[in-house]
Amino acid sequence: MKSKIQKVHLVVIDPQVDFCDPKGNLYVKGAEKDMERLAAMIKRINDKLDDIHVTLDSHHFVDIAHPIFWVDSKGNHPGPFTIISADDIKNGKWSTTNPSFLKRASEYIDALAKGGRYPLCIWPPHCLIGSAGYTVHPDLFASLVKWEEDNFAMVEYITKGSNFWTEHYSAVVAEVADPSDPSTMLNTQFIETLQKADIIALSGEARSHCLANTVRDIANNFGEENISKFVLLEDCCSDVAGFENMGEVFVSEMVKRGMQISNSKEFLK
Repeated sequence: MKSKIQKVHLVVIDPQVDFCDPKGNLYVKGAEKDMERLAAMIKRINDKLDDIHVTLDSHHFVDIAHPIFWVDSKGNHPGPFTIISADDIKNGKWSTTNPSFLKRASEYIDALAKGGRYPLCIWPPHCLIGSAGYTVHPDLFASLVKWEEDNFAMVEYITKGSNFWTEHYSAVVAEVADPSDPSTMLNTQFIETLQKADIIALSGEARSHCLANTVRDIANNFGEENISKFVLLEDCCSDVAGFENMGEVFVSEMVKRGMQISNSKEFLK
């Protein structure tokens, strides 16, 4: 293979069926088109990509951010997109289905607030390990396999979210790290790998949540001089409905810090 002037990495956040198919458990509107465009781009630039990193949301049905974990005074579970605050716990609006979990869950919600992370949001059970919704969108997967075949290379798959005590939007670190579980701690190996790249293309779902938090956490552990390596592929990511403002704030924030913007047709053209 011919030598390359610049080392290019592609990061794809959670390109899974549950997010990227209209019938998925947590469909992100427009995500299937994002994946189609991303798949086409990978085919187009093929050997210009030195490495591809794909994150996979990996949950159990019992999870602190799934309805089954919580109950109200009548034994009802919260509906999707319910926000549970520290005050909700204190006034008895919500409690844990397993009473012995209440203390730790309360401490978790307090830690989210102290750490400036997103408040606890209840999501429909999604990306359950082993389910059909856990798999990579088929168009993108075909392009990833073709890239591996053509370049005799391996896509790096990074799993996150299997610790049911904490949300794990970011592929770099859990919302509240669990000292007993290394998978929730800062992924320094991933960060160090990206630091060796000259260009880091960013894509995936959802821009408002997992993509935003991943990029922020990389940037905060990266050194400001490296943030100019980031190139957001704006037509390869979408927001969770109702959270569009969070996606826009993320882009505005990171552009001010040096992130560049491109799209699947113009990138490396």
